[in-house]
Amino acid sequence: MTVKLWIRHWSEKERIEADANEGESLLALSEQYCPERNLPILGALYNNEVVDLFTIVEKPGSIEWLDMSSDQGMRIYRQSLVILLAQAVKALFPQWKLNVHHAIGKHWYCELEGTAYPSVRTLELISEHMNQLIEKNEPIHSKIYPLSEAVPMLEKAGYGDTAGLLERVGKECVCIYRMGEQVFHSFYALAPSAGCLKVFSLEPSERGFLLRYPVESVPERVAPLVEMPRVAGILRKTRDWTKILDISDVYGLHRAISGGAGAERDLIHVSEALQEKFLANVADQIYEDRDRLRVILIAGPSSSGKTTFCYRLSIQLRVLGLRPKVLSTDDYFVNRWETPKNPDGSYDFESLRAIHVDLFNDHLTRLVAGQEVRTPSFDFIEGKRNDDSRIMQVEPGHPVIIEGIHALNEALTPAISRAMKFKIYISSMAQIDIDSYNRVTTSDARLLRRLVRDSQFRGRPAAATLAQWPFVRQGEEQNIFPFQEDADSIFNTALLYETGVFKKYAEPMLQQISPDSREYADAQRLLSILSYFPHIDDTFVPLNSIIREFIGGGSLSDMD
Repeated sequence: MTVKLWIRHWSEKERIEADANEGESLLALSEQYCPERNLPILGALYNNEVVDLFTIVEKPGSIEWLDMSSDQGMRIYRQSLVILLAQAVKALFPQWKLNVHHAIGKHWYCELEGTAYPSVRTLELISEHMNQLIEKNEPIHSKIYPLSEAVPMLEKAGYGDTAGLLERVGKECVCIYRMGEQVFHSFYALAPSAGCLKVFSLEPSERGFLLRYPVESVPERVAPLVEMPRVAGILRKTRDWTKILDISDVYGLHRAISGGAGAERDLIHVSEALQEKFLANVADQIYEDRDRLRVILIAGPSSSGKTTFCYRLSIQLRVLGLRPKVLSTDDYFVNRWETPKNPDGSYDFESLRAIHVDLFNDHLTRLVAGQEVRTPSFDFIEGKRNDDSRIMQVEPGHPVIIEGIHALNEALTPAISRAMKFKIYISSMAQIDIDSYNRVTTSDARLLRRLVRDSQFRGRPAAATLAQWPFVRQGEEQNIFPFQEDADSIFNTALLYETGVFKKYAEPMLQQISPDSREYADAQRLLSILSYFPHIDDTFVPLNSIIREFIGGGSLSDMD
């Protein structure tokens, strides 16, 4: 019996019609229906769902081949590299445990539990073993097992926490990948073999090392190594704190709240207290230099919680005796018809040219000088700036707080001396992962926040938010990330419990996305992540929590 399929490469418009035998694998089809390419095929979108090439054809529909030049293909590549690295570590140093912690730029920071500061020679040996597996083109097979069979397999392989997590969430079936004699669990599809994973390097870093990989735009070589000591420092502090609480992964989160509502309440209060302590430390830094600081600039990527952070920082500064005023760059947008455009003709709201920089600097310098200013407001429905909206004046010796995506860019505030500025970069830097090898990226953590906020306050369906997200990410890469290391302080707005709170909001909206939608693959990835997390009641979330910015019910929205 044959199955009718439409096949294309993800980057091409033309499709070819094909008849596949029912029960045939996508790997066999890729060898038949994919022409020779410079980049190996890593997986496929089968009816808009990301799958590995061992997937069996069972129903008609569409197939798009994925390689390293696509976002979905690069996700497969990165996750497969982790498994290849884990295989090499297990083969050479079975007494050590590999932990993949967080992203530093375009690399993943890893540590080997059981040893401190792996030597250059150790990393060379691991890299050599990985290359041997690549040379042999070692297969990475996948198979679906019932939970009762998958759990003992993972326990025997040394993944007791992963096995415990899968039992805790009640997964009926589990995808197990096998490379040689080793088995692994991955919530995301993997490449068909090690031979697809030729581009990587290992570099010593801090107490561990970096697993370096390429990016979609230049898949032929690893991304440049960019030093980010400030970002690395805040991530290290966050990781050390989660170890103290023994909540370094999702299984730890399940254990922490196993006591019921009281345990959930305690976790929420402790998490919020730690964040408030860090925020108070930032306010103390500013207060210590109050004689010279007049402008506090706050920037971060989408859904970092910038608005709530500004309000809470203002409160902390008031506690110290300062009386700041908040000035938003959003009110200084140029009129909609004056907004620069992207090559496709759409408005480029992320561009610095979308802001009336001259007017903004004129008002800012006058405010710093203690003068009265009539500041504008922007009507986002009409797409028009309303001048003389309100009167603002800052008392002499007190600061102006500015929040916006360009706040760390000196080109936004050229009229103000750098010595008078205190720059803060904030972002939701994911604190806990599913397990040692399965990470929740900071991008996905922020995307969950944005999905909930857009639904709660903007009436935007999940599919629309997912469709817009690549353009948001592009703007962040251009306008925010290049300036993060120039910050005087970096603040992590992630909270240990937040994904459990967002779960009840995000799951229903993601489940409504049809398999016919182009956003179905992203929805399924996020649903897969959420499936590992416990539901956490939002009753005990404080009214001034950053989480309230996304779920509602906060007490700071009307503050001046």
